[in-house]
Amino acid sequence: MILCIPNVLAADELQVLQAELKGAAFVDGATTAGWSAREVKKNLQVNLDSNRLPAMQDIVRNAFLRNGMLQTALLPAAMSQVLFNRYDVGMQYGPHVDAPVMGGMGSAVRSDVAITVFLSDPRSYNGGELVVHTLGMGGEFKLEAGAAIAYPANTLHHVAPVTQGTRHAAIIWVQSQVRDPARREVLWDLDNAKRHVFGREGKSATFDAISKSHANLLRMWTEI
Repeated sequence: MILCIPNVLAADELQVLQAELKGAAFVDGATTAGWSAREVKKNLQVNLDSNRLPAMQDIVRNAFLRNGMLQTALLPAAMSQVLFNRYDVGMQYGPHVDAPVMGGMGSAVRSDVAITVFLSDPRSYNGGELVVHTLGMGGEFKLEAGAAIAYPANTLHHVAPVTQGTRHAAIIWVQSQVRDPARREVLWDLDNAKRHVFGREGKSATFDAISKSHANLLRMWTEI
């Protein structure tokens, strides 16, 4: 399941992050890639030692935590630290699968879902599409600044070369309470059906039946 969600960041939050990124210290993005992904990762990222990074991370983290659609769809149990990357002209991230575990002992997170929060106006750069491969086909995504895409981290994906301008984004990985993406999609569909029925007819017998199934499947599948 791939979700594209607009306005995850509020306008003032986006402005703060864009201003911070203009003066941020960047390092080679390959420093946080695995040994094989390092071969195809050609971008920059905000230095993890930057004293401004925690405040930037808090903005993105808080935006993620308050977004009802992301919380309902992903059922997060834990999340990685937020990384900020930059692609200048000629930079790209070739085909790769994200590491299955992010972080170290005491802070390890299983990467069930990857989230990219777009921070640059898509009209300010050419190229730089996020391409996610599912069922042998690649879907291209280039969203408005402040919007986010969430997709299974076990998919092969890449960022196309930037040919003009600069592309900034924030990246998060989420460990879900429900590991199986197919089960998460079932729960997402049931939750949406439950809300639709409630909006149409209130707390009816149909609503109660869907609610019961949704709650009991969540109870069966949740790992906490």
